[in-house]
Amino acid sequence: MRISDLRERLVLSFGEAWAPSFSQDIAISELGSMTVNEALTAGREADEIWRAVCKQCPSETQKYRY
Repeated sequence: MRISDLRERLVLSFGEAWAPSFSQDIAISELGSMTVNEALTAGREADEIWRAVCKQCPSETQKYRY
Protein backbone atom coordinates (compact mmCIF):
# COMPACT_ATOMS: atom_id res chain seq x y z
CA MET A 1 0.00 0.00 0.00
CA ARG A 2 1.22 3.49 -0.79
CA ILE A 3 1.14 6.31 1.74
CA SER A 4 -1.38 8.13 -0.46
CA ASP A 5 -3.67 5.07 -0.23
CA LEU A 6 -3.34 5.11 3.56
CA ARG A 7 -4.21 8.81 3.68
CA GLU A 8 -7.20 8.27 1.38
CA ARG A 9 -8.54 5.44 3.54
CA LEU A 10 -8.14 7.59 6.64
CA VAL A 11 -10.16 10.38 5.00
CA LEU A 12 -12.84 7.94 3.84
CA SER A 13 -13.05 6.40 7.31
CA PHE A 14 -12.82 9.47 9.54
CA GLY A 15 -13.78 12.34 7.24
CA GLU A 16 -11.75 15.17 5.75
CA ALA A 17 -11.94 17.29 8.86
CA TRP A 18 -10.92 14.67 11.40
CA ALA A 19 -8.44 12.44 9.48
CA PRO A 20 -5.48 14.87 9.78
CA SER A 21 -6.10 15.29 13.51
CA PHE A 22 -6.43 11.53 13.97
CA SER A 23 -3.13 10.99 12.15
CA GLN A 24 -1.35 13.55 14.28
CA ASP A 25 -2.93 13.15 17.73
CA ILE A 26 -4.18 9.60 18.33
CA ALA A 27 -1.65 7.09 19.66
CA ILE A 28 -2.22 3.55 18.41
CA SER A 29 -1.27 0.71 20.75
CA GLU A 30 -0.48 -1.69 17.88
CA LEU A 31 2.18 0.79 16.74
CA GLY A 32 3.85 1.05 20.14
CA SER A 33 1.75 4.07 21.10
CA MET A 34 2.87 6.03 18.04
CA THR A 35 0.53 8.13 15.94
CA VAL A 36 0.06 7.46 12.24
CA ASN A 37 2.39 10.35 11.41
CA GLU A 38 5.05 9.18 13.88
CA ALA A 39 4.87 5.63 12.51
CA LEU A 40 5.35 6.91 8.96
CA THR A 41 8.30 9.03 10.05
CA ALA A 42 9.78 6.00 11.81
CA GLY A 43 9.66 4.06 8.54
CA ARG A 44 6.71 1.77 9.26
CA GLU A 45 4.95 0.42 6.18
CA ALA A 46 1.63 2.02 5.26
CA ASP A 47 -0.20 -1.33 5.16
CA GLU A 48 1.05 -2.19 8.67
CA ILE A 49 -0.20 1.18 9.92
CA TRP A 50 -3.57 0.70 8.25
CA ARG A 51 -4.02 -2.73 9.84
CA ALA A 52 -3.24 -1.19 13.24
CA VAL A 53 -5.78 1.59 12.66
CA CYS A 54 -8.37 -1.05 11.68
CA LYS A 55 -7.74 -2.98 14.90
CA GLN A 56 -8.03 0.13 17.06
CA CYS A 57 -11.06 1.61 15.27
CA PRO A 58 -12.98 -1.31 13.74
CA SER A 59 -16.35 0.40 13.31
CA GLU A 60 -14.90 3.46 11.56
CA THR A 61 -12.71 1.46 9.17
CA GLN A 62 -14.96 -1.53 8.53
CA LYS A 63 -16.02 -0.35 5.09
CA TYR A 64 -12.44 0.18 3.86
CA ARG A 65 -10.75 -2.55 5.84
CA TYR A 66 -8.23 -4.27 3.51
